[in-house]
Amino acid sequence: MWDGERVRRDEAVSVDILELTDSAEESSSGSMDEQKGACENGRTMGHSDVVQRARDAFEAGRTRSIDFREKQLKQLLRMYEENTTEMIEALAKDLRKSKQEAVLFEIQFLINETKNTLFNLHEWTKPEKPPKSLVNAMDGVLIYNDPYGVVLIIGAWNYPLQLTLLPVSGAIAAGNCVIIKPSEIATASAELMAKLVPKYLDQECFHVVLGGVPETTALLKEQFDYIFYTGSTTVGKIVRAAANEHLTPVTLEMGGKSPVYIDNTVDMEITAKRIIWGKCANAGQTCIAPDYILCSKEVQNDFVEKAKTTLKEFYGENIKNSPDLCRIISDRHYQRLVAFLNNGRIAVGGETDPSERFIAPTILVDVKPTDPVMQEEVFGPILPIVNVDNAFDAIRFIKSREHPLSMYVFSKDKSIQNLLVSQLRCGSLCVNDTLMQFGVDTLPFGGVGHSGMGAYHGVHTFNTFTHKKSCLVKDFNPIAEKLVSNRYPPYSEKKMNIVEFLMRKRKGVKLGCLPYVIVFALGFAAAYAVSAVIKASEHNGDPAI
Repeated sequence: MWDGERVRRDEAVSVDILELTDSAEESSSGSMDEQKGACENGRTMGHSDVVQRARDAFEAGRTRSIDFREKQLKQLLRMYEENTTEMIEALAKDLRKSKQEAVLFEIQFLINETKNTLFNLHEWTKPEKPPKSLVNAMDGVLIYNDPYGVVLIIGAWNYPLQLTLLPVSGAIAAGNCVIIKPSEIATASAELMAKLVPKYLDQECFHVVLGGVPETTALLKEQFDYIFYTGSTTVGKIVRAAANEHLTPVTLEMGGKSPVYIDNTVDMEITAKRIIWGKCANAGQTCIAPDYILCSKEVQNDFVEKAKTTLKEFYGENIKNSPDLCRIISDRHYQRLVAFLNNGRIAVGGETDPSERFIAPTILVDVKPTDPVMQEEVFGPILPIVNVDNAFDAIRFIKSREHPLSMYVFSKDKSIQNLLVSQLRCGSLCVNDTLMQFGVDTLPFGGVGHSGMGAYHGVHTFNTFTHKKSCLVKDFNPIAEKLVSNRYPPYSEKKMNIVEFLMRKRKGVKLGCLPYVIVFALGFAAAYAVSAVIKASEHNGDPAI
């Protein structure tokens, strides 16, 4: 995810960079002067006060009960359902986002994630019972899902509601207190979250902190139990360095250049629609948007012609007048993108308007791998094409670069699909479509290498904010004690062999019912012994017992 609004790409990454000033944030340093920090009852709280208040609530056990978590999740769902219109309006102010994109890409995502979490809350929070070996046959072997404590969630500006609030449901379900830091770039969305969260959620446990680089810098100096960051790789390194000061675990949801490979077996009309839709959604300001295409010259020519038709179908003859195309978030980001139009040759699009920060969907051909547009994530409606002869060339090209957040393969040939899937490392992969993998909540979403670490969505969000606490429970059962008493000194060859036998791994053997089998066997043996004693007594003429 490109986030040059926060830190320039060429800044060295060190903990010292956390001492950022307003000059590093020209475009937004004064955007929230009246609302910086967390506001409670009309007064602004300091960052240390906010974190301490949340920590006090956590240590008091406020978030521990499943009933509390369920109530907060229901309140979160109410917040989305009762404020849909306000959310649509905020997204329109920030990005001129259409109603359909606002609902489908942000609001409905949040509603579905929260509902899914509510549906599965009791199942997810139950202690897990993993398999056990013979040596622990009569013991309790459990994994408890413990909350980390106070977590910090730093959101992004491109999908300001979804990317900020989606992790919150999992954090609540896991029993954490949450400090939410929205992006200062998407001002309207940030202010809306600051207004709604304290209205619907517990004010001791959940807080929104507004502001820019200085406020984020101050927050990162506090000690958190987990940090979840969405943004650029450059800033992600800074967040990681700050977390290392306290050995705080992190999830970094970042980005990169997500490639598209197209071969000559595809249905090009459908392919063009799916790629153009994925590239133009949110005006290309999507961390998993198709970043560039790898294909042959022949495939390129066919794609360009079909793309022209697709763009007219999607946005009409005058694209600028379409209500369905977003605008670029800021002047600085706009100027960065316009400079890319000098790379290669414009085959489609190229129109711009600085007064609206409008850039028409643009396809660049004759692009060289060394061109500036190929050196960083585009993060806009510009799609460069680099020519390769075949899938093997595409694999070599992609492997020469950092691992992307996503990758797209368009081919009817199963062997080509399998080749790219097996040979390339990326956060996620989608075959014959774009973006759609993000919407499958049973799939973990996250990057690898420079595109991120950790993953979320569905149960994976819950797991992200959960510490898996292992627990072995023993009692004083004499039979169990007899089984493991061979561990005690004095040691001998016989004792070692017995313990080794008990510890040995056995394929396909499940011991979950073994304690019941042992009890049944002991009961059967006892009954048999009593029966034998009675028969012996009768045989000897002794009186019955």
